[in-house]
Formats: sequence, structure tokens, C-alpha cells
Amino acid sequence: MVPCSYDPRGTGCYHALSSWQLARPLLYSFRTSGQINLRLETSQAGTDQATFSARGFRFAIVASRWNDALVSRLIDGARDALAKLSADQNAIELFRVPGSFEIPLCALKAAESGRFDAVICLGVIIRGETPHFEYIAAETTRGIGAAGLKTGVPLLFGVITAENEDQANDRAGVKLGNKGFEAATAAVELVNLYREAFGTEPRPVGVARGRS
Repeated sequence: MVPCSYDPRGTGCYHALSSWQLARPLLYSFRTSGQINLRLETSQAGTDQATFSARGFRFAIVASRWNDALVSRLIDGARDALAKLSADQNAIELFRVPGSFEIPLCALKAAESGRFDAVICLGVIIRGETPHFEYIAAETTRGIGAAGLKTGVPLLFGVITAENEDQANDRAGVKLGNKGFEAATAAVELVNLYREAFGTEPRPVGVARGRS
């Protein structure tokens, strides 16, 4: 079982569960064209829709190794969302860091590299018996936000902060959706918004230089 403390340095495995896709949020409806319809949160919710595509954009995924059984499901969710939205096969790079605390710096470096249109940050922090949880969760959140403001590159927060193992498991794709899937979908929405509203051009898609 995944230990119920922040980023334990063990290698315990969580029992096999149903695929996270079974719990995919109903907010998203896919077209065979590989695009996605998003219900807009406006006063006319349910009537206004916009279509987004990941084609032509580049994405970095920065993910923690701790609580890997759960984080791996977030990575799978993010990859699935990008694939559904027609991301180019070589346009996604994955970078693994030891724990959630290390996510912001790696995400900052990825954003500053000029190689990515958005950076998707994934991790799992579970409360333990000490205040360590609050410190790590707060610094991870602050660091990701600061990196996005500093670089102007969208950094998406897909880090689960949970009171216990069951909550984390639910948010990794069992009951309440998959936070990796949601973060990747938000990344695609933002890069399309920035291109349309601010003229931000997609990064050239070349040979991936990170681990995928």
C-alpha cells in the first residue's frame, strides 16, 4: 500500500484497481477528430462551447517519483488527454524528480528553456502525523505559481494534496477523475487561448530531448 505520509521513500505498491479511465469526468466529450469540447463556465453554461487542439504545441510533464503508484496514474492520464487532443507524438517530454518539493525548480527550468508551450506538474502529497505536509504542500504550490509568473509559460497544477490514502487514490482516477488528465486538458486550453488572444506562437516540434 502507498504509505500515508508525505512522499515516503519506500517502494510499496498500491493494489491493482480499475483503470482510471472508468472515472473520467463527464465534463469532457471527445470527437473522433481528436479534438475536445469543453463546457465553458459562463452565465450560459451548457450552451457555449469551444474546441481546442494540442496539435503543433509542445508540453513538458514534471512528475514526482514518490508515491509513484499514484503519480504514474496521473502521468498516464496526462498522456491520454494530450493524445486525445492530437498532440504530436514527439511533442511531449517527461521529467521525473525525487519528490513534490523538487517539482517547481524543474518546472521553472523547463519553462525557461524555451522548448515548451506549457508545463504540467504532477505529484501526490499525503498528510502524515507531523506538520511536514503543510510545509511541503505550501512550498510546492507557491513555487509552481511563481515559476509561471516569472516565465509567462503556463504551469499547470496537477499535484494532489490529500488528507489520506483513500482521498489521493480517488483523485488519481478512481472516483473523482484524474488530476493528470485535468491538468493536461487545461494546458491545451491555455495554449490555445494565448495563441488566439495574445498571438503566442507554438514552439517548434522537433525530436524530444527529455525522457518520454
